[in-house]
Amino acid sequence: MPEYPVLLQTPQSYSPHLSSFPPLSLYIHIPWCIRKCPYCDFNSHQLKQDLDEQAYIAALLTDLETELPYFWGRPVHTIFIGGGTPSLISAAAFEQLLSGIRARVNLLPTAEITLEANPGTFERNRFAGFAAAGINRLSIGVQSFADDKLTTLGRIHSSNEALSAIESGLILFPKVNIDLMYALPDQTIKQAEEDIQTAIATGVQHISAYQLTLEPNTPFAHTPPPLLPDDDHIVDIEETVHTALQRAGFTRYETSAFAQPQQECQHNLNYWQFGDYIGIGAGAHGKISTAQAIERTTRSRHPKDYLQAMQQQPQHAITRRQVSVQDLPFEFMLNALRLTAGVPSTWFSERTGLPLASIQHTITEAVERGLLDTNPLYLRPTALGRSFLNDLLALFLKSDI
Repeated sequence: MPEYPVLLQTPQSYSPHLSSFPPLSLYIHIPWCIRKCPYCDFNSHQLKQDLDEQAYIAALLTDLETELPYFWGRPVHTIFIGGGTPSLISAAAFEQLLSGIRARVNLLPTAEITLEANPGTFERNRFAGFAAAGINRLSIGVQSFADDKLTTLGRIHSSNEALSAIESGLILFPKVNIDLMYALPDQTIKQAEEDIQTAIATGVQHISAYQLTLEPNTPFAHTPPPLLPDDDHIVDIEETVHTALQRAGFTRYETSAFAQPQQECQHNLNYWQFGDYIGIGAGAHGKISTAQAIERTTRSRHPKDYLQAMQQQPQHAITRRQVSVQDLPFEFMLNALRLTAGVPSTWFSERTGLPLASIQHTITEAVERGLLDTNPLYLRPTALGRSFLNDLLALFLKSDI
């Protein structure tokens, strides 16, 4: 059994102290879409009238300015523009936005800048404009290459449109990811394998493959689609998908993320490594570290409320909450243990401000149950821990600090 630090403090005496800050990212939320999918629980709103791009870009830059005092001087390593359907926004608007960001923050010249795109909004000239504006990574929401499954999922694109978008994306952008769902209604193992093989054959070097789940407060949760696969069938499909990706040279570096060497998403890695990120836009979330605390931020969810606040009193759109000492271990592990390789044990103290000794009993229990690697230099799930990740995380949820 590995030896962990001896507990030197009583639980009541802990308070975070960070001697340095983790890497910083920027998340930008575009809340509109052409049609909301029945499985989607993100903060997205169907666009029912012409989009006032200028008003929203101005609001985003005001939002960023409001946040500046909380991270002044720190470089921004990555940007991720998500939604909604960010590819509804014009290339000219993104060029204006990114120029405004560069004028206000220290955006590293090597920064990874990702844009989520819906194949249903694909036009080659439009995508070329995104690349010219400074986007260097495209994430395409494919979900399936079977037209009948796309109809079931409420997607607005066809398989051919998805393939065209991927083909152009690979020409225009240095990095391309595609999102793919499995365990779809009435999906056979053969159909799931055909989907993943089609994805692999496109030549993309990053694939996010995840199971369809019925999220609360979605149409699918209220009225589930018929012929959903049972648990045993889901396991068989998942094994088929994962095996195909592994044989094609993809590494599962996170619960649902697979990449060729050096193709991992740097922005998402920063999330999972408990880095900091500014979140701007309607409904955006953020996490910022200070020397004595870690703070979570949220923005007003409805675009109308968000825009009005940013035009009048920006702080009214932002809620700030300090993460409690009791919640820090779970929040750290909720992210770090999604990574196949885990993280160095020293990062727990460096990024929560708490001594590793504060959770030594929980770590020991997880190791004894075979869920956590025995190497004390890393906080890393075992194969069993990855299969029963919720059970592993539950140990830290009840961790007594």
